[in-house]
Amino acid sequence: MQRSLPPAAYTGDDAVRSEQIIFRGNWLGVGRADMVPANGDFRTLDFAGQSVILVRDEEGELGAFANTCRHRGARLADGAGNCRSIRCPFHSWAYALDGSLAAAPRMLEVEGFHREDHGLIGYRVEERLGFVFVCLDPSAPPLNDVLGDFAEIHAPWSLDRLVTTRRRELTVDCNWKIFLEVFNEYYHLPFVHPESLGGIYADPSPRDETVGAFTSQFGVTEGTGALLRDEQAHALPPMPGLSGREAEGVRYTWAFPTMTFAAGKEALWVYEAYPLGAGRCRVVQSACFPPETLAGEGADEKLAAYHDRLDAALDEDIVALTNQQLGLSNPDSKPGPFQPLLEPSVAAFAEWYSTQLEAIEEIDA
Repeated sequence: MQRSLPPAAYTGDDAVRSEQIIFRGNWLGVGRADMVPANGDFRTLDFAGQSVILVRDEEGELGAFANTCRHRGARLADGAGNCRSIRCPFHSWAYALDGSLAAAPRMLEVEGFHREDHGLIGYRVEERLGFVFVCLDPSAPPLNDVLGDFAEIHAPWSLDRLVTTRRRELTVDCNWKIFLEVFNEYYHLPFVHPESLGGIYADPSPRDETVGAFTSQFGVTEGTGALLRDEQAHALPPMPGLSGREAEGVRYTWAFPTMTFAAGKEALWVYEAYPLGAGRCRVVQSACFPPETLAGEGADEKLAAYHDRLDAALDEDIVALTNQQLGLSNPDSKPGPFQPLLEPSVAAFAEWYSTQLEAIEEIDA
């Protein structure tokens, strides 16, 4: 019988420190690639004490760089935007979009100074199925090794073609792990969402046997899982090319550690969660649809119903999650058993996470 992680994993400062090591040593799913769609677009990513600038260069290639100037360490950028170069607000050092140092006022007067020695600190970054993955550790395995059969399992949905219609950020008063856990289990649905989603989700199929640092589980739905029970009349057309079992339900996937998503009949909805301490996290929600759907008549009105569904379910989850965080903080809280059909992906993450902690302990020893 598999059991949940110990409560200290969700409430203790030691877990926060260990997770900074986990985040630095693994490939992280950081959202959809169209958050920086055009050449020159950038977005800052902040997680686990680290800040990264994600930028698309003049050739359309993605780069990821430490958000710190190579002169005296000032933070270079905040938020998102479009730029021709990255310029430090302190002493105006400027970096090309490939991270190389383009300008450093008065520094060419300094003996021994060479611009090529002072480019931005770069990280590994790759796109897969329309998602972006970043890795801060140059010695980590290649992304293909980490993802294993990720592409094969999600092939029916043509995820790389989907367009993000909304990207929402918020802060939630719970540990980042329990936020992602609730998205990947069916157990809570009749109790947390009895009116909003009641009757839509049947019991899922067993968790898929996957190769790689992710977990996935498919379930049939009555109607679409991307709309509330009383909004099913607003359903959009299925994704082009989707057929068979995949056109009858939702696949829930968690790419460890930070990103989870649901690939449904007509939509993809994605969540990222990043720690802001033991009991608080930053959450990013994205909704994505095929371009053919967005071009259809009446699409905007129907899209609003999909966005409303995400917000309504999220509001109900947050009530449960903040309460769970309070319970986990009880000094007598203990790990409990998983329901193997309804919580297998949460169990798979607990196993992955425990393996990560064991590796950290071996290094410390």
